[in-house]
Amino acid sequence: MFHWEGIAEFVTVADEASFTAAAKILDISTAQVSRKLTALEQRLGAKLVRRTTRHVSLTDVGIIYYQHCKQLLQGLEQADQAVINMSGVLTGHLKVTAASTYGEKRIAPLINDFMALHEQLTIELVLSNERLDLVRDGFDLAIRLGKLEDSSMIAKKLDTRVQHLCATPAYLEKYGTPTQLSQLQHHNCLLGSTDYWRFCHGGKHHKLHPKGTISCNNGNALLDATLKGMGLAQLPDYYVQDYLDRGELVTVLDEYREPEDGIWAVYPYSQYPSPKVTQLVDFLKHAM
Repeated sequence: MFHWEGIAEFVTVADEASFTAAAKILDISTAQVSRKLTALEQRLGAKLVRRTTRHVSLTDVGIIYYQHCKQLLQGLEQADQAVINMSGVLTGHLKVTAASTYGEKRIAPLINDFMALHEQLTIELVLSNERLDLVRDGFDLAIRLGKLEDSSMIAKKLDTRVQHLCATPAYLEKYGTPTQLSQLQHHNCLLGSTDYWRFCHGGKHHKLHPKGTISCNNGNALLDATLKGMGLAQLPDYYVQDYLDRGELVTVLDEYREPEDGIWAVYPYSQYPSPKVTQLVDFLKHAM
């Protein structure tokens, strides 16, 4: 017979990297969490967690055990949810991650709308430009931008994005409008988190390494510099579309623009996907 004792405590400690946070979520004392986890390690005859006064991390064995136990708990939760779904009510907790700016501009407002429809749900939204490990970090869902890496995750396309090379009308009037990629060497090119820009022409993809006076890994900072007429920047549509619509920015070299790429909902494979996840994904897809 499978022993469930200590499993919930172990998975919650792993998710939160904290005994105190796990105790708060489970509504028990920190000492109880510690005792349950110690008993589990003794039963298994293996160390699952490294504990110091400031840090909690999983051992190699703990990582493997966590991945299996997480799936088991999700399966149990899904079984509960299958019964609850007969009443049409979603309950429980969702942990979601998205890129910082896109998440702030597009995802957070939609998740707030979703929450308004499902008041018995709780959601933790983590906005980060780091590609977080969904299984290791306990995420139910990630919103990914651009080309996906090969993985065993389920990926559903929600929307598309387009990269625009743009500047203010005043900048172009002063320095001229480039009509060929080679002319970018005569312009101040404002760079983001990579040192290249992507283009496509005649079915061929190009990476160009332009030069400029500003390099910044924050899109809003690049947008501000662009709006102040400091140079050209290549930014996704969700940064610049409103300014393009108002004529405050204009695009250049449109014939060299790369095809639109995807915005994806990515979540771990499960034979029985969580209704909370699938309903949120469907909601985002129809709302975007």
